[in-house]
Amino acid sequence: MKKNQILKTLLFTIVACMVRQVTTRAANNEKPNVVIVFTDDQGYGDLGCYGAQGYKTPHIDKLAKKGMKLNSFYVAAAVCTPSRASLMTGCYAARINMGVILFPSNKPIEKQSSSSLKGLNPDEDILPELLKKEGYTTACVGKWHLGHQKPFLPHNNGFDEYFGLPYSNDMIPQLNPNYPEIPLMKNDSVVELNPDQHYLTKRYADYSVDFIKRNKEKPFFLYLAHSMPHIPIYASPKFEGKNEAGLYGDVIAEIDWSVGQVVKALKKAGVYKNTIIIFTSDNGPWIKYGKHGGSAGPLRDGKGSAFEGGQRVPCIISWPKHITAGSQSDKVVTALDILPTLMNIVGGDLPKEKIDGNDVTELLTANPNAEGHKEPFFYISGKKIKGVRQGDWKLMLPHRYPKLVEPGKEGKKGITKGTNIELSLFNLKDDIGETTNLADKHPEIVTELKLLMDNFKEEIKENERACGFYQE
Repeated sequence: MKKNQILKTLLFTIVACMVRQVTTRAANNEKPNVVIVFTDDQGYGDLGCYGAQGYKTPHIDKLAKKGMKLNSFYVAAAVCTPSRASLMTGCYAARINMGVILFPSNKPIEKQSSSSLKGLNPDEDILPELLKKEGYTTACVGKWHLGHQKPFLPHNNGFDEYFGLPYSNDMIPQLNPNYPEIPLMKNDSVVELNPDQHYLTKRYADYSVDFIKRNKEKPFFLYLAHSMPHIPIYASPKFEGKNEAGLYGDVIAEIDWSVGQVVKALKKAGVYKNTIIIFTSDNGPWIKYGKHGGSAGPLRDGKGSAFEGGQRVPCIISWPKHITAGSQSDKVVTALDILPTLMNIVGGDLPKEKIDGNDVTELLTANPNAEGHKEPFFYISGKKIKGVRQGDWKLMLPHRYPKLVEPGKEGKKGITKGTNIELSLFNLKDDIGETTNLADKHPEIVTELKLLMDNFKEEIKENERACGFYQE
């Protein structure tokens, strides 16, 4: 027993030293660069290393071989605006009143709805601002969707540079006459209206490569938020029509190419080994669009759903200096954890207000079996808590959801039917597809998880913070 205890103590000391070494990097003037590649509506089954069918993703798969593949990674919402708000703040969107999708409008300001005037509160301490305090140069490239009015744009909220679309690529007058012409922006200025979307992925990649070249001598943060594969999907001529899986496969192949371009630029700049690269998606696939909507693989349902396909997404993290090549983890890790983990690594301060993420540095850099997200993980839509995961158990409250009856064709919406789900308990370790309801067999677990949701609902209600609201 004494020998075992000594070995345990020694192992704990070694791991603690490794984590401390990473934590004190800032003091040694070796701050890592940070690149987050955030795709739009890419599903759990949409990468080769996660079992994609009909197309390959060699660059991203190589990133996984050189880094860590997370098998139970969750974004904090099943739709875009709340998910992105959580990534930037480390908070559930309900806590910061950003739980709904924001929409542009071509109406006069005084006649626009709240969803057109809202934005992420500029008073929130968000990831780029925190990194800038630690000496980072920052750039947002691609889709923002956290407020399109000027005070909420990236260039006014911690990003030194911005190039991209301020919201989703389907919010165009061709699809809805209430939308204005979609602007391609550089910082605060519109450089082009209704850009040819065939070239968006390439233009984002080219800008990202140029940013890396210009900033290789100092620590930088690049947030590359692709507009694809959100509907409507487009690929450039170099990729279009080249894939047996059709247009969706072409789009993913070009995104994969863009990751390859970023990695190539990092290596050419001599900073690859000390760059943290995080690749993930904002939510699950929009499966009602059929072949244009991607795959959740073995998971149930997709975008907008509290089932696993809505929020469990692929995630790969590479940092050659500190993450073991080819490692994997089944521990729960969330997008909420990215901010506190990065701030621990660079030696920076956390936001002054309460956040919901946890530092998972030890899991990434020292022990893939270490604890991941330390709190229960809640599935939230707007302000409604629909479910919770703790350990292997997931409880879903009764609610109505749009069950897919018939997928769409050629980029058209499929047919959905409003369907009620009863109180459901799933063991995700044994039943990743959420097929067997065990609520009747484990009433004590149901009671425990219900209490977690009730307590968290009250805590959020008491501590909710205001979003931003635009007024002329």
